[in-house]
Amino acid sequence: MSTVQRPAADAAVLCVALNPAIDLTIEVAGLRPGEVNRARRAQQDAGGKGINVASCLADYGAGVAVTGQLGRDNPALFAALFAAKGIADRCLYIDGSTRVNAKIVDPAQGQTTDINLPGPAQTRAEIDEQIARLERLIDELAPALRWAVLSGSLPPGWPDDVYATLIRRVHANGGRVVLDTSGRALTAALAAAPEIVKPNRDELAECLGRPLASAADATAAARELLAAHAGMRLVAVSMGREGAVFVTPDAALLAHPLDVEPISSVGAGDAMVAGITAAQLDGLPVDACARLATAFAAAKLTRLGPHLPAPATVRSLAEKVGLTRQG
Repeated sequence: MSTVQRPAADAAVLCVALNPAIDLTIEVAGLRPGEVNRARRAQQDAGGKGINVASCLADYGAGVAVTGQLGRDNPALFAALFAAKGIADRCLYIDGSTRVNAKIVDPAQGQTTDINLPGPAQTRAEIDEQIARLERLIDELAPALRWAVLSGSLPPGWPDDVYATLIRRVHANGGRVVLDTSGRALTAALAAAPEIVKPNRDELAECLGRPLASAADATAAARELLAAHAGMRLVAVSMGREGAVFVTPDAALLAHPLDVEPISSVGAGDAMVAGITAAQLDGLPVDACARLATAFAAAKLTRLGPHLPAPATVRSLAEKVGLTRQG
């Protein structure tokens, strides 16, 4: 990992993590609900979707700044991660503690059980001030900022359209956006036409109000989003063990998952978002983007916490990713 702190002014990517968390990952072989279980091991990581994206991008060598709300009572894990990986810390510190999310990993069954706590309770005046601070930060970073990654759930009480507000601010400053969220936040944000959207299949199905049973269904749904929102360039729909579809106005590809020995699936979707963003920084076409994003996700599966192996290892994995064109 890098030990050189990059200044925020040099960051090409801003990762926005409005509702970060400390991820407590507990490994239990053969989890038995309702009984006493003995853990093999446990670890705590600075987490939340935006933090995971920033961490993976930093491992790949990208210049990254991160912002979002962190509690003043327990910032040590985040501070250590940012310092170790050279991530510029532009977080908004608030009273209280950052929430804790428990992840129970059962390698025997290949399952992960998530128990996520809510974020901080704030007044509407406090929320409005935080949004204004985020907009000012985007303005400040604009000279170097190429991409903003907006990912994760919203804290309690935050308006559904906050991502739309931030997308418009990024666009006003000449930047572009990768969006990874769900529910009403996703629906509202689409109106601001982010360049790239990365829902999983269930999130996109909820957004469109119909099931997506196959890769063909996911491809059709992605094309529907592209047709409805001028300025959108890519929709990537992750489908777990079935791979992911990458759809642009001109192409549709199914990226097949790599055969790796998984340790934890936590953060694999965030790693895919990081891979998509890294591909944009490198100016890669959609086929190379699909391969790199799939390699990021596969590499993350082999590790606990939001970490990747060396960039050369990730690029080697990307060369092994199979693609199938979709009709």
